[in-house]
Amino acid sequence: MSERLAVKKTYKLYIGGKFPRSESGRSYEVTDAKGNFLANAAFASRKDARDAVAAARKAFIGWSGATAYNRGQVLYRVAEVMEGRRAQFIDEVSAGEGLSRAKAEKAVDEAIDRWVWYAGWSDKIAQVLGSSNPVAGPYFDFSVPEPTGVVAVLAPQRSSLLGLVSVLAPALVSGNTAVLASSYERPLPAITLSEVLATSDVPGGVANILTGRIADTAPTLASHMDVNAIDLAGAAGDDEHARELELAAAENLKRVLRAPAAEPDWLAEPGLERITQYLETKTVWHPVGI
Repeated sequence: MSERLAVKKTYKLYIGGKFPRSESGRSYEVTDAKGNFLANAAFASRKDARDAVAAARKAFIGWSGATAYNRGQVLYRVAEVMEGRRAQFIDEVSAGEGLSRAKAEKAVDEAIDRWVWYAGWSDKIAQVLGSSNPVAGPYFDFSVPEPTGVVAVLAPQRSSLLGLVSVLAPALVSGNTAVLASSYERPLPAITLSEVLATSDVPGGVANILTGRIADTAPTLASHMDVNAIDLAGAAGDDEHARELELAAAENLKRVLRAPAAEPDWLAEPGLERITQYLETKTVWHPVGI
């Protein structure tokens, strides 16, 4: 028998729970660390970025209105489905990042565990960050954390899965919706994650994933008036680009998580910084009943 022909893959974007082709009609070759062909990925355009923001805004009411317990269960389900595709993630991380099998396994396992970690915080955020305030009068005074809205996330360019999960999960856990621009050279783990999201319990539009150059989509996301916050992790080390995005974000007073000088160690304990970055504090006064 003749050798079976390889199936060449051309992946699409993930917007609103569906997999549309890029409006640009363009794609690019994704190669492994040695330059060998892996697949074709879509070049997201500015129009695709705007469509993703619209999908995220539409999904925000339902996702933010869900109970914290429900959001935690949904995010835990993402970890469960990722566990079932662990071998595929290991192959993609190893090939894209040029890691040994052992290091790729560690990165994937940490990424799965990170979903579990953030899922566990969903019903504890209000207890830790909220408060009952003492006032001099016959009133109850409560401060309650609430999601800020639509969050744009520039995923790390080097850490294609663990870094991605470390910036996406904290945006979702408190009830925000997100538009994520993946690593340009290493998009396959992000694409596989989009398939995980589509086959888990995450409602369509809660997380939207764009592939291609962040230079094509990030300016649109930074300047978009319906985006409430932006994480510039993917612009690490590019001070000029990061500054341009910060200036664009200032047009509607977005919350900005600034780009680090270099990508951090994503294996370190994540902490709550990225959760608190996307929260607003609502203070409510209520008279004490007789």
